[in-house]
Amino acid sequence: MTPFEREAAAPVRQEIVVRSVRLAPGAGAVFFASAPGDSSGSPGSTAPPTRRAEAQRRLATILWAHLWGRENPPEPRARSSRDDPSGIQLVHDALGRPHLLAGEGHGSSISFSEGAGSLWAALCAEGAEVGIDVAGSDEFPGTYPFRRVFHDEELHHALRSAGGDLGRAAALLWSIKEAVVKALGCGFHGADPLHITIAPGVGDDAGHAFPVDLSGKALRRLPRAAERPLTVRAFPKGNTWLSLALLLRQA
Repeated sequence: MTPFEREAAAPVRQEIVVRSVRLAPGAGAVFFASAPGDSSGSPGSTAPPTRRAEAQRRLATILWAHLWGRENPPEPRARSSRDDPSGIQLVHDALGRPHLLAGEGHGSSISFSEGAGSLWAALCAEGAEVGIDVAGSDEFPGTYPFRRVFHDEELHHALRSAGGDLGRAAALLWSIKEAVVKALGCGFHGADPLHITIAPGVGDDAGHAFPVDLSGKALRRLPRAAERPLTVRAFPKGNTWLSLALLLRQA
């Protein structure tokens, strides 16, 4: 069952469900979850900054508690501010990349995305950077400048994963590229979409793994790419894709 299918099957008022996936051998699990987005119902609407920050903080706290409990069960009588969800801080670096600070430590990489009517967040353990993105085919009408962001060959391959639907294929590629630049720690101002090339994926409706090649500014952002594995997995639901990217900080 995909993350989207689990979301749809959950009762409307059920507590936020945290899911996990391992994207790379030897790496810790990536934990992710979603919360309802802006309820205004108007197309393209987004929540006010204060409400969005509160929702991000809530998701971050839930994911941190889940990650710490699963990955680092504290010894009895040895709890500290590091494993106390109430003591974490959600901060951003100069380029806007979010991180969690816990106690005096660096904390964990966290990433956010808004899509499919929800706010999504992904969190990973120290030692890696994570990126998440959700995109739908309605974001890519026939007038979209596809060649400015997608290579012809990668779009051709994505069409096979998207059942021949151009908008759905574009949503798949965009969600992957957006997740990658978030894991790299920059927006597309720091890595042109055409400098992220996506090779044919392997998988099924339960998820697809995609190799990613970097060039240009994206490669300069990660000059020792061969020594720092970058892995991507995408999950489909109808015309929407959820992509997760994981970049190990060390080989």
